[in-house]
Amino acid sequence: MALQQLLGIELPIIQAPMAGVQGNALAVAVSNAGGLGSLPCAMLGPDAMRNELEAIKAQTSKPFNVNFFCHSPPVPNAEREAAWRAALTAYYNEFEIDPDNIPAGAGRMPFSAEAADVLSDFKPAVVSFHFGLPLAELLARVRAWRPKILASATTVEEARWLEARGVDVIIAQGIEAGGHRGIFLSDDLTSQVGTFALLPQVVRAVKVPVVAAGGIADARGVAAAIALGAAGVQIGTAYLLCPEATTGAVHRAALKSEAARNTALTNLFTGRPARGIVNRIMKELGPISTAAPAFPLATAAIAPLRARAESRGSGDFSPMWAGQNVSGCKEIPAAQLTRELAANI
Repeated sequence: MALQQLLGIELPIIQAPMAGVQGNALAVAVSNAGGLGSLPCAMLGPDAMRNELEAIKAQTSKPFNVNFFCHSPPVPNAEREAAWRAALTAYYNEFEIDPDNIPAGAGRMPFSAEAADVLSDFKPAVVSFHFGLPLAELLARVRAWRPKILASATTVEEARWLEARGVDVIIAQGIEAGGHRGIFLSDDLTSQVGTFALLPQVVRAVKVPVVAAGGIADARGVAAAIALGAAGVQIGTAYLLCPEATTGAVHRAALKSEAARNTALTNLFTGRPARGIVNRIMKELGPISTAAPAFPLATAAIAPLRARAESRGSGDFSPMWAGQNVSGCKEIPAAQLTRELAANI
């Protein structure tokens, strides 16, 4: 009950923020069902973020979470970008795409002063961060309206680091989780362990509530996490087939196929390790490539290949994010799924 009291929610279920496959509708549905709905803002500019927040406020009076990335934008490297596009040359030729006409771009933005300006007008009850925490002056602006602050940890060291900086709730993200790894104190993927190995270690190491994330897909998994000391769970993949999600047709089809049983961590789509369904480009280039530019600069060169392939009904070049356990994906309303996930608590 500690998490529910802390966040003002009825059920210890947090809907994972999933940039690119959801907007306000999924967040509203989960919050209204008693969980904590989340709005991902890493791919939203200030105007789009304001529109989404206004839509949420118009549809629910319940608490909701607003999520941001906290990466340091890399300095563009022309030589590395050229090498990356050279690695994709055969695919450009196959789809008759001129790489010289592909603009470079970041695709995902870290929490910024502009985002803080928008957020201060809405003062959400919960704000969460991925890849550590924002700069001290930006974090101070968030703390001004006293929201609860959540952040992801993928190791015990990261959990302790976050607790030392006043985070209210730590999300222990196991390696099973779909989407981007929250790793931020190093880039050593050998440090990444499974949810049910990480969770009890983090619970012992910190005093704040710990939320389990990664591979939890049904009520039994939720109950198991709580039995291991979790105050609640964060679930993303299971919501991808809900009607409120904006998951694309190609991605939905993959989630319902045998292909979804085979996922891997890959940096091909953004430059940072993230778990998704294995597809053609991951098989042919290998899921991790040293040629890929630093996060999030790898995105631009892949984008036209994705668009061209998806127009033909193919996910060969799409980042179809998914966790290792897709068994909980259901084409049912998000509110119903939220209540089902909490059934054994």
